[in-house]
Amino acid sequence: MSYKLVCIDMDGTLLDSKKNVSQRNLEAIEKSHKLGVKIAICTGRIFTSAKYYGEIIGVKAPIIAANGAYIREKDRDEVIYKSVLGYENCKIIFSVFKKYGIVPHFFTSDSIYTEKLIYFSAYYNEENKKLEKENQVAIKITDQWEKVFQHNELEIIKAVAVDDDLHKVAQAKRELTKISSVEVVSSHNNNFEVMCRDTSKGRGVEILSEFYGFSPEEIICIGDNENDLSMIKFAGLGVAMGNSNDEIKKAADYVTSTNDEDGVAEVLENYIINYHSI
Repeated sequence: MSYKLVCIDMDGTLLDSKKNVSQRNLEAIEKSHKLGVKIAICTGRIFTSAKYYGEIIGVKAPIIAANGAYIREKDRDEVIYKSVLGYENCKIIFSVFKKYGIVPHFFTSDSIYTEKLIYFSAYYNEENKKLEKENQVAIKITDQWEKVFQHNELEIIKAVAVDDDLHKVAQAKRELTKISSVEVVSSHNNNFEVMCRDTSKGRGVEILSEFYGFSPEEIICIGDNENDLSMIKFAGLGVAMGNSNDEIKKAADYVTSTNDEDGVAEVLENYIINYHSI
């Protein structure tokens, strides 16, 4: 099969355990790109964070950010797709976070709103110290949530809950899963992310494939966690990383090596580079 689009998750997939992109992965991406294959980053991270890694891989890469809520080519201002939570959903999510004592994190394409530097906001605050200003995620500390939700009604694309108390996280996730107007997925067992209904990485890949005129059979999707499941199922070739859990591996067509063993490069070499060299 001649594949035309490869959608690659970042954390736990393209990035190794130290949050680096290996040389082998970089070379495989570059070779695949030169063969005419589009490489897309598909991540739970917001656009500004994902764009930085898009620049690292060195090719013109469309980015499916925030679990499919925001799609844009990294080198163009034009937004291909955006799905916002909206004022009412933000209020509902916020009330559930507060009920279970979870520090709220609400994201736009380039900013985080939170009450204090903890978990995701603390991580991005440290990352910002290493980055040029244009690659930094804006972190906005606030207790004026009503104003935040009103002023950013058309910009907030996801909310994130994270806590060391896994029982608390599970309870809040269970409650929000019952809300019909939102989608809820996890990227790790200590968190979950909330987007507008019918927003997922799989839907994001579908939108991008329609934008370029590709069929699902012409697409490879590579991921490692629950929020990657929808795109793995959508793709003609759905790939699970070796570090994925059993549920993800069972849903995949192929299981590659781990993110510390250049699993992405293995897929690109086997299904694109070697295919074109025959």
